[in-house]
Amino acid sequence: MADTGAAVRLRGLRKSYSGTDALAGIDLEVRHGEFFSLLGPSGSGKTTTLRLIAGFEEPTDGSVELAGQDVTGLAPYERDVHTVFQDYALFPHMTVEQNVGYALKVRGTPRAERAERVRSALALVRLEGHGRRRPAQLSGGQRQRVALARALIGRPAVLLLDEPLAALDLRLRGRMQAELKELQREVGITFVFVTHDQGEALSMSDRVAVFHAGRIEQVGTPAEVYERPATAFVADFVGASNLLSGEPARRVTGDPGPYSIRPERITLSAPAEDTGGGGTPHDAAGRTDAAEHRASGIVTDVVYLGHAIRVLVDLDVGGRLTVLQHAGEAARDAAPGARVTLRWPAALAVPLPADRTPAPDGDPGAPHVSPDPGAPATVPAPGRGPR
Repeated sequence: MADTGAAVRLRGLRKSYSGTDALAGIDLEVRHGEFFSLLGPSGSGKTTTLRLIAGFEEPTDGSVELAGQDVTGLAPYERDVHTVFQDYALFPHMTVEQNVGYALKVRGTPRAERAERVRSALALVRLEGHGRRRPAQLSGGQRQRVALARALIGRPAVLLLDEPLAALDLRLRGRMQAELKELQREVGITFVFVTHDQGEALSMSDRVAVFHAGRIEQVGTPAEVYERPATAFVADFVGASNLLSGEPARRVTGDPGPYSIRPERITLSAPAEDTGGGGTPHDAAGRTDAAEHRASGIVTDVVYLGHAIRVLVDLDVGGRLTVLQHAGEAARDAAPGARVTLRWPAALAVPLPADRTPAPDGDPGAPHVSPDPGAPATVPAPGRGPR
């Protein structure tokens, strides 16, 4: 009897192109009914993984299982999956109804049944009344819904989505994120969603797998991945992060680290506000206790981001930290040249594996700060091959 404990199970999955591993032997399980995201930069292996699940590529090693059945050797049409591509791949000469019902027509589904299922699929994606239009007469969001209706009409066990929102403008993308998650909850189908956008992955997913250089760095809920990153890459790629290590980390935390500290977890204030108990500004240069870490320094830059203020502070103990404040709560002291004290709960300094910490400019002890909160890091692609 087949093991149905996972909707998708990958075992030792590897894909090489011209001797270079685009996917370096991953193991992964996606649960039934889960919205699961594959997150990573270009070249990290996430789209290669999706294509291997769909059957569009053959693995160099390893296996793909769907609901406990090994489908590694099966053709795409023999697998109970459907794929929504980034460009939607709609037939421009067909109407919306014809696009959605095309697969049923190929299978020989009777016309009356086909018409009813097309009507239900369009209602599911809220496109009633659009059936006679052609793709060119639709907005980007509407075309995306047509692609979803076409994929869902056969009710596959797993729906694979290859960055389907990437071509939409920012405002429409946000609305479609909410609609896509609502749709997934309504139909109860397992979604495997590929994206390089950390915001999409965190806001939509039940769990996330973070890819880097053909490997999986971490799998967890959005909160686990963001709050407790397993590696320096995850800390830097998923949101913005201060990575503090070496002597500056030892002076501030009592340990050389490395540590990840999220910019929005840091409180900024004038040193005079932190001198209770006879302390001086100099005392805060590098001070730690069981509950809180503190460090003093000089503000070097203040950047207005609309919703927030980003403040860069050069620490007295060496290194630099970024602080992110809500725009309405920006401290009066956050001006270039101002002396400030930074504080954050000790529990929010997340320890990272020392051998996985990037060292900017070749300095193994240099703290690293993501250049722009919310901006993904840039990493080289692992050779030739799909994303």
